[in-house]
Amino acid sequence: MLKNLDDLLKDFSMTMPETLEEFYARHPYLKTSDLLDEKEHFNVMPIGKRNLSENPDVVAFGRKNYFKICLVSGQSKIHYADKSFEIKEHGLLFANPFIPYNWETLSDQQTGYSCIFTESYTEGSGNIKKYPFFQLEGYPVFELNKDEKVLLEGIFLQMQQELSSDFSFKHDVLKNLIFQLIFTALKLRPSTHILAEKANAPGRIASLFMELLEKQFPIRNTIEGIRLRSASDFADQMSVHVNHLNKSVKETLFKTTSQLISERILKESKIMLRHSSWSISEIAYSLGFEGPSHFSSFFKKQMHLSPTQFRAKNSMSAY
Repeated sequence: MLKNLDDLLKDFSMTMPETLEEFYARHPYLKTSDLLDEKEHFNVMPIGKRNLSENPDVVAFGRKNYFKICLVSGQSKIHYADKSFEIKEHGLLFANPFIPYNWETLSDQQTGYSCIFTESYTEGSGNIKKYPFFQLEGYPVFELNKDEKVLLEGIFLQMQQELSSDFSFKHDVLKNLIFQLIFTALKLRPSTHILAEKANAPGRIASLFMELLEKQFPIRNTIEGIRLRSASDFADQMSVHVNHLNKSVKETLFKTTSQLISERILKESKIMLRHSSWSISEIAYSLGFEGPSHFSSFFKKQMHLSPTQFRAKNSMSAY
Protein backbone atom coordinates (compact mmCIF):
# COMPACT_ATOMS: atom_id res chain seq x y z
CA MET A 1 0.00 0.00 0.00
CA LEU A 2 1.28 3.48 -0.83
CA LYS A 3 2.39 5.56 2.12
CA ASN A 4 1.51 9.24 2.42
CA LEU A 5 3.83 11.94 3.73
CA ASP A 6 2.53 11.62 7.30
CA ASP A 7 3.35 7.91 7.30
CA LEU A 8 6.86 8.65 6.05
CA LEU A 9 7.35 11.23 8.77
CA LYS A 10 6.38 8.68 11.42
CA ASP A 11 9.22 6.53 10.08
CA PHE A 12 11.71 9.39 10.33
CA SER A 13 14.01 9.02 13.31
CA MET A 14 16.25 11.65 14.84
CA THR A 15 18.22 9.01 16.66
CA MET A 16 21.82 8.15 15.92
CA PRO A 17 22.51 6.12 12.75
CA GLU A 18 21.55 2.46 12.96
CA THR A 19 24.48 0.29 14.03
CA LEU A 20 25.31 -3.17 12.74
CA GLU A 21 24.14 -4.66 16.04
CA GLU A 22 20.78 -2.95 15.61
CA PHE A 23 20.56 -4.13 12.00
CA TYR A 24 21.09 -7.76 13.03
CA ALA A 25 18.71 -7.37 15.97
CA ARG A 26 16.02 -6.45 13.42
CA HIS A 27 16.99 -9.46 11.30
CA PRO A 28 17.68 -12.27 13.80
CA TYR A 29 17.32 -14.90 11.09
CA LEU A 30 20.44 -13.66 9.28
CA LYS A 31 23.71 -15.50 9.60
CA THR A 32 26.52 -13.14 10.54
CA SER A 33 30.16 -13.22 11.47
CA ASP A 34 31.49 -12.02 14.82
CA LEU A 35 30.69 -8.35 15.39
CA LEU A 36 33.41 -7.76 17.95
CA ASP A 37 35.55 -6.23 15.22
CA GLU A 38 32.78 -4.05 13.82
CA LYS A 39 35.19 -1.77 11.95
CA GLU A 40 36.07 -4.58 9.52
CA HIS A 41 32.63 -6.02 8.88
CA PHE A 42 31.16 -7.48 5.67
CA ASN A 43 28.14 -9.67 4.98
CA VAL A 44 26.01 -10.67 2.01
CA MET A 45 22.48 -12.03 2.24
CA PRO A 46 19.53 -12.91 0.01
CA ILE A 47 16.34 -10.88 -0.05
CA GLY A 48 13.95 -13.80 0.23
CA LYS A 49 10.61 -14.46 -1.38
CA ARG A 50 7.87 -13.62 1.06
CA ASN A 51 4.49 -11.98 1.32
CA LEU A 52 5.16 -8.46 2.56
CA SER A 53 1.58 -7.99 3.70
CA GLU A 54 2.25 -10.68 6.32
CA ASN A 55 5.86 -9.74 7.03
CA PRO A 56 6.39 -6.08 6.17
CA ASP A 57 9.93 -4.98 5.50
CA VAL A 58 10.04 -1.22 5.12
CA VAL A 59 13.33 0.53 5.82
CA ALA A 60 12.63 3.49 8.11
CA PHE A 61 13.77 6.94 7.05
CA GLY A 62 17.14 7.50 8.65
CA ARG A 63 20.85 6.92 8.46
CA LYS A 64 22.83 3.72 8.91
CA ASN A 65 26.45 3.57 10.05
CA TYR A 66 27.36 1.12 7.31
CA PHE A 67 27.35 0.98 3.50
CA LYS A 68 24.78 -1.14 1.71
CA ILE A 69 24.36 -2.29 -1.90
CA CYS A 70 21.06 -3.94 -2.81
CA LEU A 71 19.96 -5.75 -5.95
CA VAL A 72 16.18 -6.09 -5.85
CA SER A 73 13.42 -7.38 -8.08
CA GLY A 74 9.98 -6.05 -7.27
CA GLN A 75 8.30 -2.67 -7.43
CA SER A 76 9.43 -0.18 -4.78
CA LYS A 77 10.19 3.46 -4.07
CA ILE A 78 13.24 4.96 -2.39
CA HIS A 79 12.58 8.31 -0.72
CA TYR A 80 15.14 10.98 0.14
CA ALA A 81 14.46 14.35 1.72
CA ASP A 82 14.02 16.16 -1.60
CA LYS A 83 13.45 13.44 -4.19
CA SER A 84 12.17 9.91 -4.68
CA PHE A 85 13.14 7.12 -7.07
CA GLU A 86 10.90 4.34 -8.33
CA ILE A 87 12.04 0.84 -9.25
CA LYS A 88 9.56 -0.67 -11.70
CA GLU A 89 11.00 -4.19 -11.99
CA HIS A 90 14.73 -4.62 -11.22
CA GLY A 91 16.93 -2.11 -9.44
CA LEU A 92 20.25 -1.49 -7.74
CA LEU A 93 20.55 0.76 -4.67
CA PHE A 94 23.70 2.23 -3.12
CA ALA A 95 23.18 3.41 0.49
CA ASN A 96 25.76 5.04 2.74
CA PRO A 97 26.05 6.41 6.30
CA PHE A 98 25.80 10.04 5.21
CA ILE A 99 22.43 10.28 3.44
CA PRO A 100 19.17 9.18 5.14
CA TYR A 101 16.55 7.38 3.06
CA ASN A 102 13.35 5.37 3.30
CA TRP A 103 12.66 2.25 1.24
CA GLU A 104 8.98 1.61 0.52
CA THR A 105 8.03 -1.73 -1.03
CA LEU A 106 5.04 -1.62 -3.39
CA SER A 107 4.73 -5.27 -4.45
CA ASP A 108 4.28 -8.30 -2.21
CA GLN A 109 7.22 -10.21 -3.66
CA GLN A 110 10.70 -8.74 -3.28
CA THR A 111 13.73 -10.86 -4.20
CA GLY A 112 17.42 -10.21 -4.68
CA TYR A 113 20.61 -9.76 -2.70
CA SER A 114 22.06 -7.25 -0.29
CA CYS A 115 25.61 -6.72 1.00
CA ILE A 116 26.60 -4.51 3.92
CA PHE A 117 30.07 -3.37 4.93
CA THR A 118 31.83 -0.71 6.97
CA GLU A 119 33.91 2.03 5.37
CA SER A 120 37.11 0.71 6.95
CA TYR A 121 36.50 -2.70 5.35
CA THR A 122 37.46 -1.26 1.97
CA GLU A 123 40.40 0.83 3.21
CA GLY A 124 43.49 0.04 1.21
CA SER A 125 41.38 -1.02 -1.76
CA GLY A 126 40.03 2.37 -2.78
CA ASN A 127 38.20 5.48 -1.59
CA ILE A 128 34.59 4.32 -1.47
CA LYS A 129 33.22 7.83 -0.87
CA LYS A 130 34.55 9.32 -4.11
CA TYR A 131 32.07 7.50 -6.33
CA PRO A 132 29.09 9.63 -7.42
CA PHE A 133 26.26 7.50 -6.04
CA PHE A 134 27.74 7.80 -2.53
CA GLN A 135 27.73 11.61 -2.73
CA LEU A 136 25.02 14.10 -1.79
CA GLU A 137 24.11 15.18 -5.33
CA GLY A 138 24.58 11.74 -6.86
CA TYR A 139 21.93 9.32 -8.08
CA PRO A 140 22.12 6.18 -5.94
CA VAL A 141 19.37 4.17 -7.66
CA PHE A 142 19.79 2.30 -10.94
CA GLU A 143 16.94 0.69 -12.83
CA LEU A 144 18.08 -2.49 -14.58
CA ASN A 145 16.97 -4.54 -17.53
CA LYS A 146 16.92 -8.33 -17.28
CA ASP A 147 20.45 -8.83 -18.67
CA GLU A 148 21.94 -6.24 -16.30
CA LYS A 149 20.13 -7.85 -13.39
CA VAL A 150 21.57 -11.27 -14.27
CA LEU A 151 25.07 -9.79 -14.62
CA LEU A 152 24.97 -8.15 -11.18
CA GLU A 153 23.31 -11.20 -9.63
CA GLY A 154 26.38 -13.21 -10.66
CA ILE A 155 28.62 -10.88 -8.61
CA PHE A 156 26.43 -11.30 -5.51
CA LEU A 157 26.51 -15.09 -5.96
CA GLN A 158 30.32 -14.92 -6.09
CA MET A 159 30.24 -12.94 -2.85
CA GLN A 160 28.13 -15.62 -1.17
CA GLN A 161 30.48 -18.37 -2.32
CA GLU A 162 33.60 -16.52 -1.18
CA LEU A 163 32.18 -15.58 2.21
CA SER A 164 31.35 -19.21 3.00
CA SER A 165 34.71 -20.50 1.75
CA ASP A 166 37.84 -21.33 3.76
CA PHE A 167 40.13 -19.40 1.44
CA SER A 168 42.68 -17.48 3.50
CA PHE A 169 42.45 -14.39 1.29
CA LYS A 170 38.70 -14.43 0.77
CA HIS A 171 38.26 -10.91 2.14
CA ASP A 172 40.63 -9.58 -0.51
CA VAL A 173 38.39 -11.22 -3.11
CA LEU A 174 35.27 -9.79 -1.45
CA LYS A 175 36.70 -6.27 -1.49
CA ASN A 176 37.42 -6.64 -5.19
CA LEU A 177 33.85 -7.83 -5.75
CA ILE A 178 32.48 -4.74 -3.99
CA PHE A 179 34.40 -2.54 -6.40
CA GLN A 180 33.32 -4.76 -9.29
CA LEU A 181 29.72 -3.92 -8.35
CA ILE A 182 30.63 -0.23 -8.25
CA PHE A 183 32.45 -0.23 -11.59
CA THR A 184 29.67 -2.21 -13.27
CA ALA A 185 27.11 0.29 -11.98
CA LEU A 186 29.19 3.22 -13.22
CA LYS A 187 28.84 1.85 -16.74
CA LEU A 188 25.05 1.76 -16.38
CA ARG A 189 22.74 4.76 -16.16
CA PRO A 190 20.87 6.06 -13.10
CA SER A 191 17.17 5.40 -12.73
CA THR A 192 15.06 7.48 -15.09
CA HIS A 193 12.02 7.02 -12.85
CA ILE A 194 12.69 9.98 -10.59
CA LEU A 195 9.26 10.84 -9.33
CA ALA A 196 7.94 14.24 -10.33
CA GLU A 197 7.86 15.78 -6.87
CA LYS A 198 9.23 19.25 -7.57
CA ALA A 199 5.91 20.74 -6.57
CA ASN A 200 5.82 19.08 -3.15
CA ALA A 201 9.55 18.79 -2.51
CA PRO A 202 9.57 22.01 -0.44
CA GLY A 203 6.62 20.67 1.55
CA ARG A 204 8.40 17.36 2.18
CA ILE A 205 11.57 19.13 3.33
CA ALA A 206 9.66 21.57 5.55
CA SER A 207 7.66 18.73 7.10
CA LEU A 208 10.80 16.71 7.81
CA PHE A 209 12.37 19.81 9.36
CA MET A 210 9.38 20.36 11.66
CA GLU A 211 9.32 16.70 12.59
CA LEU A 212 13.01 16.79 13.50
CA LEU A 213 12.52 19.97 15.49
CA GLU A 214 9.59 18.59 17.46
CA LYS A 215 11.23 15.25 18.17
CA GLN A 216 13.83 17.00 20.33
CA PHE A 217 11.16 17.77 22.94
CA PRO A 218 10.40 17.27 25.74
CA ILE A 219 13.92 17.15 27.13
CA ARG A 220 14.14 14.19 29.48
CA ASN A 221 17.14 15.12 31.58
CA THR A 222 19.77 17.82 32.04
CA ILE A 223 22.52 15.75 30.40
CA GLU A 224 21.05 15.09 26.96
CA GLY A 225 19.79 18.45 25.73
CA ILE A 226 18.99 19.26 22.10
CA ARG A 227 21.45 18.38 19.35
CA LEU A 228 19.99 20.39 16.47
CA ARG A 229 20.14 24.10 17.18
CA SER A 230 20.74 25.87 13.86
CA ALA A 231 19.54 25.67 10.27
CA SER A 232 22.90 24.12 9.34
CA ASP A 233 22.44 21.41 11.97
CA PHE A 234 19.08 20.45 10.48
CA ALA A 235 20.36 20.62 6.90
CA ASP A 236 23.26 18.31 7.78
CA GLN A 237 20.90 15.83 9.43
CA MET A 238 18.63 15.81 6.36
CA SER A 239 21.51 15.84 3.85
CA VAL A 240 20.22 18.89 1.98
CA HIS A 241 21.95 22.21 1.38
CA VAL A 242 21.13 24.77 4.07
CA ASN A 243 19.97 27.29 1.44
CA HIS A 244 17.60 24.69 0.00
CA LEU A 245 16.23 24.00 3.49
CA ASN A 246 15.75 27.69 4.25
CA LYS A 247 13.99 28.34 0.94
CA SER A 248 11.69 25.32 1.32
CA VAL A 249 10.72 26.25 4.89
CA LYS A 250 10.04 29.88 3.94
CA GLU A 251 7.94 28.89 0.91
CA THR A 252 5.88 26.38 2.85
CA LEU A 253 5.57 27.79 6.37
CA PHE A 254 6.03 31.52 5.66
CA LYS A 255 8.61 31.86 8.40
CA THR A 256 12.38 31.51 8.39
CA THR A 257 14.05 28.40 9.72
CA SER A 258 15.66 30.45 12.49
CA GLN A 259 12.29 31.92 13.51
CA LEU A 260 10.73 28.48 13.86
CA ILE A 261 13.67 27.15 15.86
CA SER A 262 13.62 30.18 18.18
CA GLU A 263 9.86 29.96 18.68
CA ARG A 264 10.02 26.28 19.61
CA ILE A 265 12.93 26.84 22.00
CA LEU A 266 11.06 29.74 23.60
CA LYS A 267 7.95 27.61 24.01
CA GLU A 268 9.93 24.82 25.65
CA SER A 269 11.81 27.22 27.90
CA LYS A 270 8.51 28.61 29.25
CA ILE A 271 7.26 25.08 29.91
CA MET A 272 10.45 24.19 31.75
CA LEU A 273 10.44 27.39 33.81
CA ARG A 274 6.84 26.78 34.84
CA HIS A 275 6.84 23.06 35.43
CA SER A 276 10.37 21.93 36.27
CA SER A 277 12.66 22.46 39.23
CA TRP A 278 15.72 22.75 36.98
CA SER A 279 17.96 25.72 37.56
CA ILE A 280 18.22 28.50 34.96
CA SER A 281 21.69 27.20 34.12
CA GLU A 282 20.45 23.63 33.57
CA ILE A 283 17.64 24.86 31.33
CA ALA A 284 20.05 27.05 29.36
CA TYR A 285 22.52 24.25 28.61
CA SER A 286 19.81 21.70 27.83
CA LEU A 287 18.35 24.10 25.25
CA GLY A 288 21.70 24.45 23.51
CA PHE A 289 22.77 27.87 24.80
CA GLU A 290 26.43 28.52 25.58
CA GLY A 291 25.49 29.56 29.09
CA PRO A 292 22.78 31.09 31.29
CA SER A 293 23.64 34.66 30.24
CA HIS A 294 23.02 33.85 26.56
CA PHE A 295 19.75 32.17 27.49
CA SER A 296 18.67 35.12 29.64
CA SER A 297 19.38 37.58 26.81
CA PHE A 298 17.39 35.46 24.34
CA PHE A 299 14.47 35.03 26.73
CA LYS A 300 14.33 38.67 27.78
CA LYS A 301 14.36 39.86 24.16
CA GLN A 302 11.32 37.70 23.42
CA MET A 303 9.34 38.03 26.66
CA HIS A 304 10.57 41.35 28.10
CA LEU A 305 11.17 39.45 31.33
CA SER A 306 14.21 37.57 32.58
CA PRO A 307 13.80 33.80 33.06
CA THR A 308 13.91 34.33 36.84
CA GLN A 309 11.19 36.99 36.68
CA PHE A 310 9.05 34.83 34.43
CA ARG A 311 9.36 31.85 36.76
CA ALA A 312 8.55 33.95 39.85
CA LYS A 313 5.55 35.57 38.20
CA ASN A 314 4.10 32.30 36.99
CA SER A 315 4.78 30.56 40.29
CA MET A 316 2.85 33.29 42.14
CA SER A 317 -0.05 33.17 39.68
CA ALA A 318 -0.41 29.44 40.32
CA TYR A 319 -1.55 29.99 43.89
